[in-house]
Amino acid sequence: MARPTLKIVKPVDPTAAPKAPTSRAWRAHQGKKPPKAPSAAAAAPVAPSPAPAPASTPVASPAAVKRRRKRPASGGKRAEAPSPGARRAAPSGGASDRTKRDFAPGEKRTFGSHATPAPEASAAPATGVRQRRSSHPKPVSPMRPPPSAPVPPRPPRHDNPDDPRLSKRMSELGLCSRREADEWIENGWVTVDGKVVDTLGTRVSPHARIEVDPAASKHQSEQVTILLNKPIGYVSGQAEDGHQPAMVLIRPENRWAADPSQTTFKPGHLRGLAPAGRLDIDSTGLLVFTQDGRIAKLLIGRDSAIEKEYLVRVEGKLSGEGMKLLQHGLELDGVKLKPARVSWQNEDQLRVVLREGRKRQIRRMCELVGLTVTGLKRVRSGSVPLGPLPVGQWRYLRRDEKF
Repeated sequence: MARPTLKIVKPVDPTAAPKAPTSRAWRAHQGKKPPKAPSAAAAAPVAPSPAPAPASTPVASPAAVKRRRKRPASGGKRAEAPSPGARRAAPSGGASDRTKRDFAPGEKRTFGSHATPAPEASAAPATGVRQRRSSHPKPVSPMRPPPSAPVPPRPPRHDNPDDPRLSKRMSELGLCSRREADEWIENGWVTVDGKVVDTLGTRVSPHARIEVDPAASKHQSEQVTILLNKPIGYVSGQAEDGHQPAMVLIRPENRWAADPSQTTFKPGHLRGLAPAGRLDIDSTGLLVFTQDGRIAKLLIGRDSAIEKEYLVRVEGKLSGEGMKLLQHGLELDGVKLKPARVSWQNEDQLRVVLREGRKRQIRRMCELVGLTVTGLKRVRSGSVPLGPLPVGQWRYLRRDEKF
């Protein structure tokens, strides 16, 4: 372990003549090699008197030192000599060996013949200088197409407001429901005049040729329709007023044991299953649930003409003109009802066949002629009867059954 070095500073005599500069930078400027610093192992206490200056070092006169100190730099600031580190880092003969000049405000910069010319663009830059970017383009990644690659044009949209939307046109043609049409369009399963259309809301000409991909037909063939004998106390749609929807009854354990269909129950059959029609909470009978939009439109569409048959138990006395009014001539909410087939089954039960479905229509019709409905049961929808299906149980619609 080296011993600490004791440094003694001698007070400066103000009357003594100034000594010549002895810095390493000044000696290097004079062409003299600076003395090597002693190693830590050979370090010894400094003697009280400083070492004399080398005999070979010229000593400037006080007048010369005074004249050098009074020489101001341009701009009124004293020029500073470059540090030894900066002098060593600069290349030989470069601009870093010279002191930079500060120009005063408004002073015109002039360059003489001795000015260093600017380096050529082709010359190699100095070490540490940032190079300019190459003008050659970078290679295009093989994972993406080049910018100049042509983009295939999208199929033109028909913006004629008089033309129907594609989904509506598909529904009019009986291909599917509008909801299914939107799903098929998003999946790219629909072509119009030979071009795939995958944009919702596209309008097409009424004379356009519309084709469906086989994948859509396969998807449609896998959809199911379920027939339920709804009991009293369940609502047809969403739960309301604390009453459960009839949909909760469609479970494997509630399937009719004598179901003639060979379809195997799958949980996916409940996905997208919706009621195609309604029955009041106090009514019972046939309620149809389907995944097929075509069947839903057939049963409850605006232009639907499917018959629904009901057995209605009533109380009260019907006048002579009452039967004719039930068959045709009544209005609900200011709208005339379509003709209906109404007949007596027995002294307290009517048989009613409708071609439309208004909210609580049969009950309101009977009230208009002085009858009170005490029981209502739907026994047929189109060509599909309720049959011996027990209350609270369900079965699949067979492939050979049509509404």
